[in-house]
Amino acid sequence: MSDSTPVTSDSTPVAQDAAGGGNGAAGGSRGGSAGGAAAEAKGSSLLRAEIAQASLRLAEAGVGSPRHDAEELAAWVHGVRRTELHRVRDHDFDARYWEVIARRANREPLQHITGAAYFRYLELAVGPGVFVPRPETEVMVGWAIDKLRALDVAEPLIVDLCTGSGAIALSIAQEVPRARVHAVELSDEAYTWAARNIAASEAGERVALHLADAVTALPELDGRVDVVVSNPPYIPLTEWEYVAPEARDHDPELALFSGPDGLDLIRGLERTAQRLLKPGGWAAFEHSDKQGGEVQRIFLEERGWAEASDHRDLTNRPRFVTARKG
Repeated sequence: MSDSTPVTSDSTPVAQDAAGGGNGAAGGSRGGSAGGAAAEAKGSSLLRAEIAQASLRLAEAGVGSPRHDAEELAAWVHGVRRTELHRVRDHDFDARYWEVIARRANREPLQHITGAAYFRYLELAVGPGVFVPRPETEVMVGWAIDKLRALDVAEPLIVDLCTGSGAIALSIAQEVPRARVHAVELSDEAYTWAARNIAASEAGERVALHLADAVTALPELDGRVDVVVSNPPYIPLTEWEYVAPEARDHDPELALFSGPDGLDLIRGLERTAQRLLKPGGWAAFEHSDKQGGEVQRIFLEERGWAEASDHRDLTNRPRFVTARKG
């Protein structure tokens, strides 16, 4: 999991929506365009004012991306894309907007309100009982995908430990043709969310979901796996009060905390990865931006590892460790 305070993602689908809106505007006819623009601006004046007020309220509540979230919620309530907010006329303004703004001001995750989270090229169903995937994890998944593409393996075998919503497993299955992915989850609630996302994805046909303890899971795959990847819990119990309310009060504790230093589960999963991987296979584990050196030292040469190294995320902070089984 990620200890990052922001709980929203400038996802690819949002970027595509912005591009699509721009292309549509450029492609419009010149005749009457000024009048149409004036009418749309006039029609959206109420909503624009409400979004401005909502942004202030969210900022005062400590939300890290107040304008983004105010616009996303406005789009969700009114059934339009974020780039289409100007099309909402004053008489169509939905007062339920302020109900969801109040929920967000109370630090309920944006993704819990809308029921969706974006991760790489996926739209995932999320809600209470499952960890909301964060953009920081996308870099580690990108590394794993690049590594798999470079392998001379026709049908690579991957294990995603602590899968949560299934974001990592589904991204790999979607972006690596013929990859076979096994996703492991201990929580019944999270397992249900992952099963829902896997069933909704075409790539889900190549993802096998297992309700099991990640430390002891999949003995039948021992020595056969090409890549083991995991975003496990890694927040120290002593840092509970410093965790963003969106995570602390809404993400499952099982997905957040792992012992006094946060590394209890990673230590166990290091042995799991060593057991599952074939010689030359790779492991990738996410960690907090303060644990890079500590996690890298877990993957020691005397424990059967080589080329252990730490990698940075989108904000240039230490975020995940990779190592090759010797």
